Amino acid sequence: MKDWVERFNDGIHASSDVQTQIEAGWYDWFCKDSSLANKTRRMGNIIKQIKPGGKVDLDSSFVWFKNNCPLDAPLYDDFRIADINSDSTLLVIQIDNRANECRYTVFDRLNDFKTQVFGSNSKKEFIQWINKLNRNK
Repeated sequence: MKDWVERFNDGIHASSDVQTQIEAGWYDWFCKDSSLANKTRRMGNIIKQIKPGGKVDLDSSFVWFKNNCPLDAPLYDDFRIADINSDSTLLVIQIDNRANECRYTVFDRLNDFKTQVFGSNSKKEFIQWINKLNRNK
């Protein structure tokens, strides 16, 4: 993730062409291709605030993106943090999923992504939570 943030800050992921957005980490989407760059910018501005020493190991993780299409609700975005070595997803951060009570909702691998481990309507609270070390690991 550290390398991804450097590329994001350098503007490498800013282009709206689909190949650039796939390289930025888009895996699946139902929105217009032209929307991906803005979504990358929006989530990237959150991701770049994730600091070393918290819940995410920036050296051994990578980020990828998904635009979800529920059958009975509007589209929503999430970004997922995965382990570089195993490719397994560790955290799913959903943004503005109307099925959730909060704007930022986090699910993790430890409970098989079944129930949220954090939720807030505040981006600041989410950043504080993810940057705080989880002593229960």
